[in-house]
Amino acid sequence: MSGSQSSWSSGEAAASVELKAVQAALRAEHAAVYGYGVVGGKVGEERQAEAQAAYDAHRARRDGLVRAVRDLDGKPESAAAAYALPFPVTDADAAVRLAVELEERVAGVYSDVVRAAEGARRRDAAQALREAAVRAARWRGGSVAFPGLAERAAPAAAPTTPRT
Repeated sequence: MSGSQSSWSSGEAAASVELKAVQAALRAEHAAVYGYGVVGGKVGEERQAEAQAAYDAHRARRDGLVRAVRDLDGKPESAAAAYALPFPVTDADAAVRLAVELEERVAGVYSDVVRAAEGARRRDAAQALREAAVRAARWRGGSVAFPGLAERAAPAAAPTTPRT
């Protein structure tokens, strides 16, 4: 009996880890949807379609994560009314930096879902991580070695223009 109790407990623990990872991804997607509202308001006209496509992609991922949380017998966390931005977004350049930051953060939480999940949910998370990495590279104009794994990525180069 202790063997079945032990496997049940480890299965329950794995489900709890997976639910926490999926909830974290949901929180990140809520923040990304909010953030892309800001990006869309400040980014130049030449990148409006890109911002809209990213906004739509994050809304779709968010909605899928709501279903995933319910499938894991959890209660999906609601979006906040507003989110603190990592820096002031006053122009198109700052909007592009915010888009990169949003995608990097989303990639990071999806890497946690990849670690915690199995099967279709793991494949979906890996696909979401890839999509976020591609969007970040497009916004940034280049890629990083390990998208979603900040601890393995090379340190960022110092900015070439001073920040004010």
